Amino acid sequence: MTEMDEPLDFEFEEPCIVSPIVTKHKKKKVIGLDDLLSDFYQVKSDIPKKESKRAKIHKFDESDDDLDTREAELNNYVYKCQQQMNEISTDDQMPLWGLQVFGDQKAMATLTFPELSSCALLQSFMENEANSLLGIKTEEGEAFLEGLLVNGWLLKLVTDHGRVEKCIGAWTFSLMLYSPKEELRAASCEFCCSILLPKNQVETVMFEMGWLPNHSELRRALEVYGFLLDSPSKSSSSMEIVDGDSDSAGPPQNIKYWIKYVSVCCQARAKRSVFSTAEVEDLITSVIYLFLDRQLIGLSSALKDCLHSLISFFSDDAFHLSCQKIAKSLTCRVPTDVNCLRSVESVAGLDARSKHLRSVLAFQFLVACFDDKVHDEEQILRSLISINLKHKNCDLLIMYIQLVLAENWLFCNPLLKDKPIISETWSACLRNCSCQITSTDLRSYASKVRSKASYLLQGSATR
Repeated sequence: MTEMDEPLDFEFEEPCIVSPIVTKHKKKKVIGLDDLLSDFYQVKSDIPKKESKRAKIHKFDESDDDLDTREAELNNYVYKCQQQMNEISTDDQMPLWGLQVFGDQKAMATLTFPELSSCALLQSFMENEANSLLGIKTEEGEAFLEGLLVNGWLLKLVTDHGRVEKCIGAWTFSLMLYSPKEELRAASCEFCCSILLPKNQVETVMFEMGWLPNHSELRRALEVYGFLLDSPSKSSSSMEIVDGDSDSAGPPQNIKYWIKYVSVCCQARAKRSVFSTAEVEDLITSVIYLFLDRQLIGLSSALKDCLHSLISFFSDDAFHLSCQKIAKSLTCRVPTDVNCLRSVESVAGLDARSKHLRSVLAFQFLVACFDDKVHDEEQILRSLISINLKHKNCDLLIMYIQLVLAENWLFCNPLLKDKPIISETWSACLRNCSCQITSTDLRSYASKVRSKASYLLQGSATR
């Protein structure tokens, strides 16, 4: 216990003597004249660096202030580029074909036929005992015949008699072409067509015809309709859409019955020759011209049937000469633009005659494209090769039209494909079109010409 109370060892140690802190006094450096000069030149050399830094800062400050203006300029540039791209893409769309084929209609022919009251068919009814029950009067004769016509009884009565009177034939023909009533137009067309070409071929009846319409009657009807075959026509881009309710402009409703009747007349050629060769040539020209009216697109099928019937009218000896006349007549009336392609494509038959007419028509349009300066087959192709497609002023739309015309001219004529010089020249022309126009050419219709030529070149290589 005593040991615990004893002082510890460190308590007997002597206190440490802390030595006082000695402060060292630095000696002041004496600045000489040389040091002052060196400092002066150092500061002077640093001045340009500071000024350049200030200029950069000032420049950055200015660009921040001008940011909105730069963005507006960039947006304007992008907008202009977009407009140019849109123009390039829309220019490659082919323009619409179409001509104003019909102008203002003339006054329709009068449909009054006083001689109907004295026709033998009507008189036989009035003298019959049954008339005492029917009570038909002379002044009501035309209305009575209209009823028979619409209900189909007139055709049956004429068939039984085996004779068509002149007044009955002229009356039904006029109703077909000029009547404002649809039921009379349709019934009279059925009557006239059945007289020329009976539907029942087994029991064919040869009618004694007191009157048959001729070519001049059909031409007169077109003139009344306002047909513009021999008059200047407006293109589809400049023509106005005709109001469907207008009574004085555009094709009349009767035109479809005119087309059907012309078709039947040519089909009945073996029984009754209604037209001459020159008249059929004129009718073919008119029918092909009707294909150019966009308002008649709904009648395309009827027009094709009519054209096929007209082409079948000719004898083999007369057909080739007639094709030349038809083609030259059309090239004088149809411009060498997309409308000439429509004219060629309207001859769509696959028979030998249709192909020949199509080939001749395409060739004559090619001749017209070169202003009638070349007429030889080889010269036409060499003229196509001579066109410099790289020139910036080259009209590639016209070149495309000429390619399509040449395609129809050559491929629809098997005799030309067997000529080596024609085949070689045509292949050279196609290579020229596909090589001179690059895939990066942004001119209007450049891609169309290049693609068409490449397609035709590949097709000719596989044959």
